[in-house]
Amino acid sequence: MPQSLPAKATIAHASAAASASAYESAPASDAGDALLFRKIAWRIVPFLFLCYVVSFLDRINIGFAQLQMKHDLGFSDAMYGLGAAVFYVGYVFCEVPSNLLLARFGARRTFTRIMLLWGIASTGMMFVSQPSHFYVLRFLLGVFEAGFFPGIVLYLTYWFPANRRAAAISVFFAGVAVAGVLGGLVSGWIMRDMSGVLGLHGWQWMFAIEGAPAIVLAGFAFTYLVDRPQDATWLTSDEKARVAALCGDSRAHGGGHGAHDKRSLLAALANPRVYLFAFIYFSLTCASLTLNFWMPLMIRDFGVTDVVAVSLYTVVPNAVGAVGLILIARRSDRTGERRKHFACCTIGGGLALAALTLHLHSFAAMLACLSIAATLIFAALPIFWAVPTRYLSGNAAAAGIALISSIGITSGIVSPWVIGLIRTRTGSMDLAVYLLAALLALSGAALMLGVKGEPAQRA
Repeated sequence: MPQSLPAKATIAHASAAASASAYESAPASDAGDALLFRKIAWRIVPFLFLCYVVSFLDRINIGFAQLQMKHDLGFSDAMYGLGAAVFYVGYVFCEVPSNLLLARFGARRTFTRIMLLWGIASTGMMFVSQPSHFYVLRFLLGVFEAGFFPGIVLYLTYWFPANRRAAAISVFFAGVAVAGVLGGLVSGWIMRDMSGVLGLHGWQWMFAIEGAPAIVLAGFAFTYLVDRPQDATWLTSDEKARVAALCGDSRAHGGGHGAHDKRSLLAALANPRVYLFAFIYFSLTCASLTLNFWMPLMIRDFGVTDVVAVSLYTVVPNAVGAVGLILIARRSDRTGERRKHFACCTIGGGLALAALTLHLHSFAAMLACLSIAATLIFAALPIFWAVPTRYLSGNAAAAGIALISSIGITSGIVSPWVIGLIRTRTGSMDLAVYLLAALLALSGAALMLGVKGEPAQRA
């Protein structure tokens, strides 16, 4: 197991490089812009991608830990679901303040603080011995990690114009799938082969090993990142001026004061589109979180009992999903069309989930349904985020993006707990899957009907 951390970094960096290469194919207004945004993408995207992979792995690794943890500690499905949900209570309450702090103090300090604290909390999960420990640490992990994803979305608006944003954002949602791949490759082996070492359970070693990279990356974030394009010593004066012309002067996004923060938040609260986007994001994340948290159990329920085999099988849907979401997001950027792409992804993903309730007798068919669902649901996420970032600009973007994310991510409170209850009481996930398919269809209809056309790209 000493190779676990280097292997994790190698796989994630290779995936980031592939994702950045995919980004390069986004349409350009001219060759000069293509070279400029390729340069920016290769400078900031791979590092942030790696950070997001570690972030999501630390968020979802309890999906693998439950294969041993529930037996060792006597947790029921409902207890596990509640623990998974408690993370999002802390996350929701701290999301907007964290993004406003990023707009005021900059990305370097904000991302460093977030990664350091979540790494400590994630590693601390190894000391859980009773439900109260589990709930408290999951809550703290949510508090500390709050603002990281919407902070990345906000940060990317400083560097990439709207017509390139879905491709850039898709790289980070590929991180969701890559975290699933890494979890499948690494977590099962850690839990099996490290079990009993120094008297610790395998799941305790998993939390210790997978939580450490966040602490290391926190130190690199402060020295590697810059707060805005104007601060980038690796851009020329002409390149900085071009980024400002296409994306807006990023100085408008930072250095705000309390009054500006309050006005930004009030403007976001008064914008009805924010609530439409929040509902859509809620529906979408209900489905994506179900895949993240419950896929290992779905596979085990099919008769796969070895923990390493379960982990390896989860690699297939996540790997297929990582490739598929980048290709679909590239096509959406190339055509400039968002609504139909999103609706096709959500409806198709819902149908693929619903097919799982047919009690398929073929393991290959079940894995194919999971792979199709993962691809379409994951692909819908970057396409979705390319829409609200066109409607929100300036200081309002920090509050608006965080508000959409914080309201939408309440799905993390509702979804794991409700699914855990349904599973505990019925012994099946069929009812939960039908509800998720309906929510996905509603989210597709909401974007199609609620957003008529695209606003002009901001200069």
